[in-house]
Amino acid sequence: MAIDDPIIAAQKPRADFTIDQVWDAYTEDEHARWRELYTRQINVLANRAVPEFYEGLEKLNLNEGGVPNFDLINEKLHALTGWTVVSVPHLVPDDVFFEHLANRRFPAGRFIRGRNQMDYIQEPDIFHDVFGHVPMLTLPVFADYMQAYGQGGLRSLKFDCLKNLARLYWYTVEFGLINTDQGMKIYGAGIASSRTESRFSLEDPSPHRIHFDLERVMLTDYIIDDFQQIYFVIDSFEDLLKTTVDTDFAPIYERLHDIHTAYPVSRILESDKVYNKGTQDYAMRGGRFRKKAG
Repeated sequence: MAIDDPIIAAQKPRADFTIDQVWDAYTEDEHARWRELYTRQINVLANRAVPEFYEGLEKLNLNEGGVPNFDLINEKLHALTGWTVVSVPHLVPDDVFFEHLANRRFPAGRFIRGRNQMDYIQEPDIFHDVFGHVPMLTLPVFADYMQAYGQGGLRSLKFDCLKNLARLYWYTVEFGLINTDQGMKIYGAGIASSRTESRFSLEDPSPHRIHFDLERVMLTDYIIDDFQQIYFVIDSFEDLLKTTVDTDFAPIYERLHDIHTAYPVSRILESDKVYNKGTQDYAMRGGRFRKKAG
């Protein structure tokens, strides 16, 4: 997707694909778009997201003034968990992405979606990246998980199993759900930043909701341009981190390397712990929103 941003076009990315945010160059309309997206999404989320998400928004003051200034965010975020946000012009190569995460840097797009893209944009923009992802980086255990994922990603490059590791990111960092004392909640950024999927993921009878299992997730296909037909649910962020840190991925990669067919997104396995066996009605109707928000 071509990104119409003159500030990006005027810069040559550094070796690590970062660029300057140039916060002063954002227009009043761009700040207004952030405020509109923020207000709308907060109203839609209500209490659907995990409490730590809202706490992160408050700690970083992401509702103040419009498009967040990374310099200001980073002062607070680094003090909390040692992470920083770095500006990038577009999606970065896998090895660069893993390197950033492994060093507690989160790459975020500089540009903000246009008014004709308020409900969906193909390439993640600053609203998805910062509103969706960054609040959870204020939580130490989740910040550690993200770093561990980046470190594991660097190790995975020699195994030719990137697609399997991408599924882990997809079903946790982007589209993860979690059991809490107040019921099932959202923590994945792809849901938290989506006007429509934030409702669908928790309340619609169509998708399966299944307990998280590492190898099951790494063998399960996913949908890029529509709602998910299956969501995986963790019990705690501590469990998620422990699974990642305590697991030797090399034997898993060796087992998965010769498996060329992923589980279909509609399949339930006998070994699954099922919270909700979905009707799959949404998928069978062909989907209402081929392009979804966030």
